[in-house]
Amino acid sequence: MARPIRARLDWSALRHNLNVVRRHVPGAKVWSVVKADAYGHGLLPAANALSDVTDGFTLIELEGAIALRDAGISQPILMLEGPYQPDELPLYGELELTPVLHTMWQVDALIEARLPIRLPVYLKLNTGMNRLGFNLDEFAAALARLAGANCIGSITLMTHFADADEARGIEQQLGRFRAMAGDRSLPVSMANSAALLRFPEAAGDWVRPGIMLYGASPFPAMQSAVALDLRPVMTLESELIAVRELAAGDAVGYGGSFVAERAMRIGVVACGYGDGYPRHAPTGTPVQIGGQRTRTLGRVSMDKICVDLGGLPPTVDVGDTVTLWGGEGDMYLAADDVATAAGTVAYELFCGLAARVPVIEVD
Repeated sequence: MARPIRARLDWSALRHNLNVVRRHVPGAKVWSVVKADAYGHGLLPAANALSDVTDGFTLIELEGAIALRDAGISQPILMLEGPYQPDELPLYGELELTPVLHTMWQVDALIEARLPIRLPVYLKLNTGMNRLGFNLDEFAAALARLAGANCIGSITLMTHFADADEARGIEQQLGRFRAMAGDRSLPVSMANSAALLRFPEAAGDWVRPGIMLYGASPFPAMQSAVALDLRPVMTLESELIAVRELAAGDAVGYGGSFVAERAMRIGVVACGYGDGYPRHAPTGTPVQIGGQRTRTLGRVSMDKICVDLGGLPPTVDVGDTVTLWGGEGDMYLAADDVATAAGTVAYELFCGLAARVPVIEVD
């Protein structure tokens, strides 16, 4: 009797995608990025699925790190934004977290915390993205301060690329990073999904894949997920709950933004923005029904979307499965295609999955 929408999470696909990472950077270790509830896939189940195959996990949420340790996850955990307050640092020591330090107060606070263990740290360098990170003069001061304190474990240098998924690429930022690092023989971490796929020279010692782990392309306009051998971890699917016949001139949905030019057959799908489907998705956003691609019609409402059944077999009817994104075989629909049509990115689709959508896990 349940509403027919569901999300299926395929953990074998997640592990497959991590193996794709390793094929591209065979000499590097892998931080699996599981921030934002593993991009909407569920932090603990995603971490458990990867625990035997990844070298470490990456978060920004301290509560997430606590949850991983409480669940018995023993791999290193990298905290991408470091501590937000000095009083968090004793917990960093207790949980053996690796902080990313991007501002001088964090350096000072870590030294002054006098933790009972020497934590490894990452120093983030600002090479042009201009969000977080030390500029050249700040970096030298921070490194000297840490070296003089003699209370830190290993130091790794990191940066984040702004255009690894764009035509401009990473050359300028990579050059700045190398200039800032100089001849210091410290390990480095630079590459996100886009960089590790496109720029092997940026692999460094640790890579930080995110979106590609979940089966979407970091640069869908250049190369599809299928071409990259990435498999969707999340499939969002529902069913047709009604079929209607329209006459020419009939309008569909709120505001009547779609008007039929001729007689046509449409379907109503049990899915809407209340489930995490993007409300701003326009007419023409792709969906998959019966092994064929068709399109949405009119505005997305909270609980329903309308779809074009013209051109589909007349046997398509109430109860038939509709893939909103994900799937496999002839029911596959790339999340990137849906996101592009809706003017967003697959990251937002995954993170936006609503709590009311039942989740089915498969391994």
